[in-house]
Amino acid sequence: MPDSITLSWPGGPLQGSAQLPASKSESNRALIIQALAGNGSLTNLSDANDTQLMRRLLASPAADTLDAEDAGTVMRFLTAYLSVTDRRVLLTGTARMRERPIGVLVEALRQLGMQIDYAEKEGYPPLYIKGWGANLPSTDMAELTVRGDISSQYISALLMIGPQLLGGLRLFLTGKVGSRPYIRMTLALMQHFGADCRDLGSVLEVRPIPYKPADYAIEADWSAASYWYAMVALSPAGGQIYLPGLRRHSLQGDQAIVGIMEKLGVATEFLPDGVQLIQQPITGGFSQDFTDCPDLAQTVAVVAAAQGVNVEMTGLESLRIKETDRILALQTELAKFGASFTEVQRDAFRVAAAGFKVDGQTIATYHDHRMAMAFAPLALRGPLTINAPQVVRKSYPSFWNELEQAGFKS
Repeated sequence: MPDSITLSWPGGPLQGSAQLPASKSESNRALIIQALAGNGSLTNLSDANDTQLMRRLLASPAADTLDAEDAGTVMRFLTAYLSVTDRRVLLTGTARMRERPIGVLVEALRQLGMQIDYAEKEGYPPLYIKGWGANLPSTDMAELTVRGDISSQYISALLMIGPQLLGGLRLFLTGKVGSRPYIRMTLALMQHFGADCRDLGSVLEVRPIPYKPADYAIEADWSAASYWYAMVALSPAGGQIYLPGLRRHSLQGDQAIVGIMEKLGVATEFLPDGVQLIQQPITGGFSQDFTDCPDLAQTVAVVAAAQGVNVEMTGLESLRIKETDRILALQTELAKFGASFTEVQRDAFRVAAAGFKVDGQTIATYHDHRMAMAFAPLALRGPLTINAPQVVRKSYPSFWNELEQAGFKS
């Protein structure tokens, strides 16, 4: 793929259908649970790089070094998984991954009796994972107190190994709990594979009942769908698109895009095999808490700015430790169009724009797939160049092909 891609729209409303990748969140959880269960068939697995990477690493039982590259989910889930499989392995990643903290998860696993050492900087990958080592696993139910405002991936990583602990696991969550839908997704998938687990609010409990092999079909990805919502919102009048493979009753927290984009000019019609997105009038400014759906924040910020809708966004604490500092990246790139993304109080930001115009700007993507895909829909309003377009392979490898099929020129 070239170092950059220039997009434009030939005119007329967006029409037709688009293929979405399977859910990366469901896929990566299902792969870990399937490996712990010992068998079962997974269909419609995501072709995203993160999921294919997870598959390769899980299929490498003899390797003494595993590279999670830039995949936070892979790093966090494998840290817990490798601990209970009693592997002796070095788990590493890219330079950016080695800047992303993992101390909370490591400390929790150490409390469970796991032996994990930092290979370089305290609190950050790479990790030397030695499993139980000389420690004898306890037959009592393990109890851990975990902050609720940390990445939900830490909590999910711990939950998924709960059935492997001889006494099970009880997690006490303190403070504000972020991304709870992802925790519910994890519990639902665990239950599908035979686990006895429950959500008691601030307490999550997993009984020591082993997983059982099961089959599971992965849903299409609501996070990826958010970019098509953005395109319908920014389309010339009359835009609509059909997205197959999405369910009305979804485990994915990013289905929240349905309600958010209704305010920004997109109606959702649920059909038997997917959804039809239909452009409608904008309702005006609003406030939105992204605690449970932080991956939607970039998409919504860009659409709101382009439409001149003032939106106050909260629940963005985790954005600074993603593939890049997404707060800073949004502020930098939106400014190129005359828009602002201003912190009005701690972790609360306001999107505002006056005279927003797309006229050939170049977007930096900061090694972040969501920066590329959140800004690409602006090409419906004018020519636009996206640097390092290959970053989309992380979650939506066919994204640029789907845009071409939809009528975008590049």
